[in-house]
Amino acid sequence: MRVIITAGGTGGHIYPALAILDKIKELEPKSEFLYIGTHNRMEKDIVPARGIKYIPLEIYGLSTSLKLMGRNVKNVFLIQKAYKKCVSIIKDFKPDIVIGVGGYVTYPVIKAAHKCGVKVFIHEQNSIPGKANKSLLKWTDIVGVSFEDSKKYLNHKNIVLTGNPVSEGALNNKKIEKTRYGLSKNKKAVLIFNGSLGSKSINDKMIEYLKDADKYNYEILYITGKPYYEEFKNNKFPKNVFIEPYVDGLSGLMQDIDLIVSRAGASSIAEITALGLPAIFIPSPYVANNHQYYNALSIKDANAGDMIEEHDLNKDILASKIDEIINNDKRKSEIKKNLNKLSINDSATIIYNEIKKII
Repeated sequence: MRVIITAGGTGGHIYPALAILDKIKELEPKSEFLYIGTHNRMEKDIVPARGIKYIPLEIYGLSTSLKLMGRNVKNVFLIQKAYKKCVSIIKDFKPDIVIGVGGYVTYPVIKAAHKCGVKVFIHEQNSIPGKANKSLLKWTDIVGVSFEDSKKYLNHKNIVLTGNPVSEGALNNKKIEKTRYGLSKNKKAVLIFNGSLGSKSINDKMIEYLKDADKYNYEILYITGKPYYEEFKNNKFPKNVFIEPYVDGLSGLMQDIDLIVSRAGASSIAEITALGLPAIFIPSPYVANNHQYYNALSIKDANAGDMIEEHDLNKDILASKIDEIINNDKRKSEIKKNLNKLSINDSATIIYNEIKKII
């Protein structure tokens, strides 16, 4: 199979895209891949490091900020330039399928694929679809969604509930023992993280909770995010608190954890759901369409986890919510049972099969 895939901007788009590529490579080892992304964001480093051919586009997201109106005008011309470049790339590469996995960089690629008569699959990770994916529906043959709720926002005749493809990777990742990070083998453990880069607003609110940790009957591994680690570690915390800037292969560590507290990014939710882990989500209010809130709400409404909005977060509420789950075996069992109902653990395989149908 010859595949062009495009996704950009954040790990929430990039890692599902790579999970799809990994599945195609597993099932069709002779496949050829080309990744089209931005010239200045995460994917430009992550993708080539995996040995995948990469072509960057100079393109920016449209902004409502008055300071960036000049860039918006420039971007209109850059989008047209990128579209023409993609038409040329597609005619040269001759893909069987073009796959879009979110982010504004996908727009000229998918538009060009349609122009060239190539089949298109797009995937939406969040409960509330992003602007890019909604604008691409008219050029798309099939849409995969991670949440059942997403279907009502998408006007398309061919929508398939696929789940998020990172879920398979979470299940297949090798378990990482929590003792590697200093935690005790026989004590309950809470893992707290705030997305791949961390969150200053959450870090600031967590300090008081962590300083009270000697009152809790569990240990805490807190991941600050690399930009905030040096400042954060200067605080004095009890002996049952362990601080790390970043953990590689986080889903492997999750397998040795009793409870997660995290942001409500689509990939985090997919991994937590696949692993059947009780979790409390603190959705970021700083993302487009407030989509993390609706991601978390889908889990809460299914009684498969809990949620605290950032403006409500304080040490007492968090400690109480954690205690309600980690020290209540009946509640933990109920959450795991409901997560199992929501989980789609062969998402990448489903996507592969849907792609094969249309090509």
